[in-house]
Amino acid sequence: MRPERSVSLVVPMHDEERSLPHLLDVAVDALSRHADSWEIVLVDDASRDGTRALAAERAAADPRIRLVAHDVNRGLGGALKSGFGAASKSWVLYTDCDLPWDLDEAGRVLRAAEITGADVISGYRHDRTGEGTLRTLYSFLYNGLVHLVFSIPIRDVNFSCKLIRRELLAGLPLESDGSFIDAELIVRLRNRGALIQQVGLDYFPRTRGVSTLSSPRVILRILRDLVRLAPDLRRGRRRP
Repeated sequence: MRPERSVSLVVPMHDEERSLPHLLDVAVDALSRHADSWEIVLVDDASRDGTRALAAERAAADPRIRLVAHDVNRGLGGALKSGFGAASKSWVLYTDCDLPWDLDEAGRVLRAAEITGADVISGYRHDRTGEGTLRTLYSFLYNGLVHLVFSIPIRDVNFSCKLIRRELLAGLPLESDGSFIDAELIVRLRNRGALIQQVGLDYFPRTRGVSTLSSPRVILRILRDLVRLAPDLRRGRRRP
């Protein structure tokens, strides 16, 4: 008999009007089958389209769907920090609104934590060539840089599939408001003593909306945050 599963799905959103209805239909179905109690925490990061109105409508119709709204854009890191703070279940599962992985795999991700006793499950893409050669190269170099600087062999740092025990997020001093948040999150959890396991997943490139992760502005912001936060993150590592 498996342990009771209590899951908060955190979804950061910015201008995701086209993706949100499908995300919610898929997420409600998957969570209903793989979790005993669950909620969906939608974080609208100052969208300029109808994302917030759609989210509010669905939240009003289903108390298991909650909306956290930013009036000023705070970036991916800011949205995730708000979502983590609002989550109330035992496990926090983070994904993007464009469904980069099949949420039906949430059962396998949860099972991996149950079997291994892990505190964190970090997903990685089996095949990411569908996102294009340039972005694949950026990701390869960035993952290598994170491994080199922080001595943490995570295969796919920025992939938006992370399952975390909520108790480990309490008081975690996350600082990045940009896309460096994924690396900062994993390193700070490692520094806190979390056991991290990795699970490979099929990857589905975005078909709705526009990704900005590989834009020069986003890449420069990631590198600035890495340089700014690296000394503190390296000092915070527990020694065996």
